[in-house]
Amino acid sequence: MIQVKNVWKQYGEQIVLERLNLEIQEGEFCALVGASGCGKSTFLRMLLGQESPSRGQILLDGQPLRAEPDPSRGVVFQRYSVFPHLSVLENVVIGMELPHSRFLGRLIGADKQRLRETAAALLTRVGLGHALDKYPSQLSGGMQQRLAIAQALIVKPRILLLDEPFGALDPGTRKDMHVLLNELWQEHKLTIFMVTHDLSEGFTLASRVLVFDKMRVDPHAPNAYGAHITYNIPVNRRKTSGALASVASLPGQPAIH
Repeated sequence: MIQVKNVWKQYGEQIVLERLNLEIQEGEFCALVGASGCGKSTFLRMLLGQESPSRGQILLDGQPLRAEPDPSRGVVFQRYSVFPHLSVLENVVIGMELPHSRFLGRLIGADKQRLRETAAALLTRVGLGHALDKYPSQLSGGMQQRLAIAQALIVKPRILLLDEPFGALDPGTRKDMHVLLNELWQEHKLTIFMVTHDLSEGFTLASRVLVFDKMRVDPHAPNAYGAHITYNIPVNRRKTSGALASVASLPGQPAIH
């Protein structure tokens, strides 16, 4: 489904990513792990279309990935991307209204009612059926993140991009979100890329773990080399202990407990 062919990303003289080569099948769940500043979020932005490779190319179904976000790619950030002045229901409805009514920016009549029913059903699925008329400021952090996920899913994307979506949540809420995300992945047949600093989270949720690291370092020219994918680990969730141990031993990786 996705091919990454010799992709480099450079800002001026600073090389962030180099020599990325990757093939991902439809329906895979990829966790992107590695030290801070190694280019994981930059790679995610390239998949979204916010950034373009400096060299190389990213293909979707054999065609160059569009250089701008489109409905095929949904995204959820760590900071909740919700509209504070809209209700929970309207936050999800607007994601479909704008594409379907580009001149007025809203739908009316039966079309609006059908969209509201679809949005309400999705919100119920993510555990917010009781909060349709509330505003984001009235929701907990976990509930706001559920809302952000519903916003991303309403356009029925093929690819879901997650940039540390649960980093600000407490452990109990994070565990609940893990269960929800796993269920949505299976139900919607999504291809998921998730940036996380929590290595155990990556191995718990993902079917493939991609480890980013900078292997070439020149102390006299710290920006001369970028990170690349040093380990590409398919995960059997019932037999991850060996892979966990091997990655935990990498320089700069957090210990696994």
